[in-house]
Amino acid sequence: MKPSWRYLSIAGLVGLVLASALAVIASAHLTRVQYARLQHLEAEQSEMQTVWGRLLLEESTWSAPSRIERLAAERLEMRVPDLEQIEIIRP
Repeated sequence: MKPSWRYLSIAGLVGLVLASALAVIASAHLTRVQYARLQHLEAEQSEMQTVWGRLLLEESTWSAPSRIERLAAERLEMRVPDLEQIEIIRP
């Protein structure tokens, strides 16, 4: 007996349903993988922002005017001139 078009169409539809189910499974898996990657990257971004905040604080500490003045006095023997020693030169 020859398979009729009805059986072939049912078999084709079952095949399409199975293909669609596999596509849904693959899509759900990829979504989970990408979401896990997003969470990892967000955690990394948060850590980097914390480090950036610490670096900004450290930079402000190292470049504080009082520290610069103290180092200039200690290491280079520099000092702020008295008012009598300041001369204004006009062009």
